[in-house]
Amino acid sequence: MMTHSPLSPLLSLCAFLSGLVLSMTPAISQPVYSERVMSLLRQMSLEEKAGQLNLQAGHDPDVDLQSRAPISSPLVEQAIREGKVGGVLNIAGAGNTRQLQLVATTQSRLKIPLLIGLDVVHGFRTIFPVPIGQAASFNLDLIGAAERVAAIEATASGINWTFAPVLDMARDPRWGRMVETAGESPWYTAAIARTRVQSLQGLHLSDPSSMLACAKHFVGNGATEGGREYTGANLSFRSMRDNELPPFEAAIGAGIGCIMPAFNAVDGVPGIVNKRMLSDVLRKELQFTGLVVTDHGAIAELPFHGVADNLVDASLAALTSGVDMDMASMGFGPFLPDAVRSGALNGDLLDQAVLRVLSVKERLGLLDDPFARHDQRREQMLLGHPDHLLLARQFAEESLVLLKNDHALLPFKRSARSIALIGPFGADQDHLMGPWEAAGIHRDVVSLREGMTRILPHITIRTVTTGYEDKADPKALAQAVAAARASDLIVLALGEKAMDSGEASSRANPGLPGQQLALLKAVARLGKPFAVVVIAGRPMIEPALYARSTAVVQAWFPGSQGGEAIARLLFGLSEPVGRLPVSIVRSIGQIPLTHDKRSTGRPSPGPPEAWASGYIDEATTPLYPFGYGLAYTQFNYSAPMIINADEADARTYRIKVTVKNTGERAGTTLVQLYTHQRLATIAQPEKQLRGFTRLYLNPGEQADAIISLNRDDLSYWSTDTNRQAAQGWIDLMTGPNAADTKTTALFVR
Repeated sequence: MMTHSPLSPLLSLCAFLSGLVLSMTPAISQPVYSERVMSLLRQMSLEEKAGQLNLQAGHDPDVDLQSRAPISSPLVEQAIREGKVGGVLNIAGAGNTRQLQLVATTQSRLKIPLLIGLDVVHGFRTIFPVPIGQAASFNLDLIGAAERVAAIEATASGINWTFAPVLDMARDPRWGRMVETAGESPWYTAAIARTRVQSLQGLHLSDPSSMLACAKHFVGNGATEGGREYTGANLSFRSMRDNELPPFEAAIGAGIGCIMPAFNAVDGVPGIVNKRMLSDVLRKELQFTGLVVTDHGAIAELPFHGVADNLVDASLAALTSGVDMDMASMGFGPFLPDAVRSGALNGDLLDQAVLRVLSVKERLGLLDDPFARHDQRREQMLLGHPDHLLLARQFAEESLVLLKNDHALLPFKRSARSIALIGPFGADQDHLMGPWEAAGIHRDVVSLREGMTRILPHITIRTVTTGYEDKADPKALAQAVAAARASDLIVLALGEKAMDSGEASSRANPGLPGQQLALLKAVARLGKPFAVVVIAGRPMIEPALYARSTAVVQAWFPGSQGGEAIARLLFGLSEPVGRLPVSIVRSIGQIPLTHDKRSTGRPSPGPPEAWASGYIDEATTPLYPFGYGLAYTQFNYSAPMIINADEADARTYRIKVTVKNTGERAGTTLVQLYTHQRLATIAQPEKQLRGFTRLYLNPGEQADAIISLNRDDLSYWSTDTNRQAAQGWIDLMTGPNAADTKTTALFVR
């Protein structure tokens, strides 16, 4: 994918490195451990072996985790000296992490360095858009460049391991962790998985600017019940094959070094004791040879699932099922040595887990130079580098999705003298980064008001911060209406707070919290056009928001430079290029509704119809379909043409679409390719995303978009274990979104 914004030298380097990394296809082979690793294993006591499998918080429990660099704990340091800790998490800062590494490498018996992990989900000090917003860019180059910057900054602060990327599928906006995903398309999520893994881990894991990536949550974590976090999933194995596994397969193919099983139980089996998935699929079929680590406290939760009686049983069950490392349950260290001595645990299983931990440490270069990632001068120089901030602003711009723009309200004229900025997030610096903000600093966040001031220093901004309160505030509402009445332009900055999205933030009614809808309706009654900017980690299911607003911009949580990015879009200094990676439903009752739903024997043609697969009180189509997004201009798309349709043995088909800019402004369109196999042994999805490309066109300009279609992407799982090659007629559909396509047919022999 191409971007049309100029890049600074450092950003050009990031893009080059991202492209270089993406060209690598590491081979998967059986593990061969070095003599150094084997020698360490031979020297270990059972207690030291179990200690290597213990990953625990590196700070005292009562330390404020909101601080940017929590100080390490004397109790943890003593456990490290005694060989009871193989890794720590939630410690940041080159000085703090160096102290722990110093204890491990100079004061423990075997002097084995530590793994040091942190959830670096969408940036470290420089915070980029949240992952769902990144996916909205449909720009793999930018995603790769941002992850490279995240790795550069995090490793400069002593981190060598991130618990990312999240590869769960997001098909329910009630689920808070939609914000951490790439959306509803398994194919697109797989493409992003490759990009993220290769950019985080770099050309070599031993490079001090590279860190171990850990794909999560294996597998089915997003298939929640009622959108509630941590609930069980009822998935057929074929459904996991089709939807949940492809991103993990892509990550493993890209060389990822770590997998984290899901908290939840799929078909009654919690992820950390699912031998079929961890052994048969992950190890044998996908040939994964890296590290398997639990989620936080997952082993201790097995008794609550009802599949283990106590922590002892839970620890043994996890290890024997394929888990290597225990995050925070504190069960492996106390119980595994005695289990080996009593014969309850095969010592070879313990050794294999230890070898995988030691091997990862060796690959990271920790056994050669444990302090390479603990340079405070490098940390000071790189964290929040100006070039990183420029990339964050550019990325935020490309993540924004223009959903509605009646009467071409946007872009605003820059000659306007005043603007009313109304709502909870107009001047906000505390929520634009979203959840998992790592080492981001709130006071450094560019608010929307500050962003407007930067590009229009002389405009009068009337800011009224209100709307998130549970109870009505008549005075604040009157102030907001007065500001809107007195101003040339009106922007409502609405949405949800960062803590109302993300893990453990499921919402039964994911609409506008508090009094925001009342605020919107009060402004709408003035009869003046106004734009709404939606700050959120999920689409808002709020029909009045879309019906009563003149223009709507889905801004997600745009990151530390988000305010300026939004302002630039509103006033035409950038163009809307983002597209929806998830469908926006009309009502909660439609959930789940995705572009790749399977065909039915009684399809509904649109409006409610008797004896068809629909509702009697609602449409069956989304409000805004997958891939949707407006530009500041208009485009006309031809039907697709297959350039090499006559090549019977083609492995890749080239699809051509002619696009013309019929508007009065230059602009970018995202041409999307969807496929559907007409006849198969298993009912196939109506549409599946299988490619996309960007075109930038001047007014009146016409050009051809060429999209490559991999023949392997047309195959499907006919049984749990057999993948069937496509044969017969395949419908190829192209257009600006999943609901607006033109079709041609490809015959595959």
